[in-house]
Amino acid sequence: MTIRNRLTGLPRRCKAPLRGPRPQMSLRYAIWSFLSGTVGILAICKITALVGHPLLIGSFGASAVLLFGATDSPLAQPRNLVGGHLVSAGVAVLVVACLGSTPSAMALAVGLAIFVMNLTHTTHPPGGATALIGVQAAAGPEFILLPVLAGALILLVTAIFTNNVVYHRSYPKHWL
Repeated sequence: MTIRNRLTGLPRRCKAPLRGPRPQMSLRYAIWSFLSGTVGILAICKITALVGHPLLIGSFGASAVLLFGATDSPLAQPRNLVGGHLVSAGVAVLVVACLGSTPSAMALAVGLAIFVMNLTHTTHPPGGATALIGVQAAAGPEFILLPVLAGALILLVTAIFTNNVVYHRSYPKHWL
């Protein structure tokens, strides 16, 4: 099929119902998501104060949404959380080393992070933000361990605890 045919058929492929199915959300689940997400980010902040090295990056806020608000999602499982952030941080460091910290490098880092996460089955949407943050900050190799690995592991430990301490949740669904 030619690109022209694909473009002319685009509006037809974009048709979808106005509303889709939504599973019911209990107030209990929403409250526990709020509390757990708060605890997860506070845990990173408290450990930051203890070790004296910043461990909080913006993409961890998005990870918290998945870990505490969409616990059953394949994108929220440990392999995806840790692997997605590590792969994306590695991509950021390589892009900075090769291309610097330009707008083109930032865009390339996000695209490459998506590509590598897909290939390694570690897709975690906040990983794209980790790659972008790394290039914006002109990160060096230490970025992979501190803050990325440390912060992701803190969130993982928090998710394992908060999502299993109550009867209405179970996390993870699988490790690898």
